[in-house]
Amino acid sequence: QVQLVESGGGLVQPGGSLRLSCAASGFTLDYYAIGWFRQAPGKEREGVSGIDNSDGSTYHADSVKGRFTISRDNAKNTVYLQMNSLKPEDTAVYYCAASGYGLRYRPLLLSEYNYWGQGTQVTVSS
Repeated sequence: QVQLVESGGGLVQPGGSLRLSCAASGFTLDYYAIGWFRQAPGKEREGVSGIDNSDGSTYHADSVKGRFTISRDNAKNTVYLQMNSLKPEDTAVYYCAASGYGLRYRPLLLSEYNYWGQGTQVTVSS
């Protein structure tokens, strides 16, 4: 069974950090680009960060550039999103997703992503 499971979300104060994990089962992440998306209440889902499977190149949306870092550990079949200097506007449900087409589009294009996790809530508030 193909599955992506996110973890690491929670409540953090502004300026704090969180690391999200996206663990895959039932398939190997080596062959997939991975994107992190987020959706805040009343807003559309948006691409935050992505990492290619072939060359390891990365993408970060302007809103998170310099604060978020995406990385992958193929041995653990896991992708991470390190989030620093968090702001209240980063509050959202965060999803990871896998694309068999590589990181072709930057900004990320939702329709490129075949498999999705269930999401993890990130709340930035004092």
